[in-house]
Amino acid sequence: QVQLVESGGGLVQPGGSLRLSCTASESIFSIEAMGWYRQAPGKQRDLVAVVTNGGSTNYADSVKGRFTISRDNAENTVYLQMRSLKPEDTAVYYCNTVPFGRWGTYWGQGTQVTVSS
Repeated sequence: QVQLVESGGGLVQPGGSLRLSCTASESIFSIEAMGWYRQAPGKQRDLVAVVTNGGSTNYADSVKGRFTISRDNAENTVYLQMRSLKPEDTAVYYCNTVPFGRWGTYWGQGTQVTVSS
């Protein structure tokens, strides 16, 4: 069973930055697309950023131009650089495969991001 460990979240003021990391316990080399998802209180979990093995990226409109996703297959790690954070970015952030389901219904513990003054 794979383990995903997300880290890097915290409390930040509006306009601030954070860098999230997600490390898998097994190789992600063969996984074509990895993504970051987020879930705000009372809302569904949404995909916000995707990165492929070829380096192509795609973003939800709400984060486009502010977030940058990347991956390091040698380290089995996916990153999310977040800039110009807004209160509406407050959520628990998770990484997983895209589409979801490569590892069954497994989710890591996520990392909490809170944007507030």
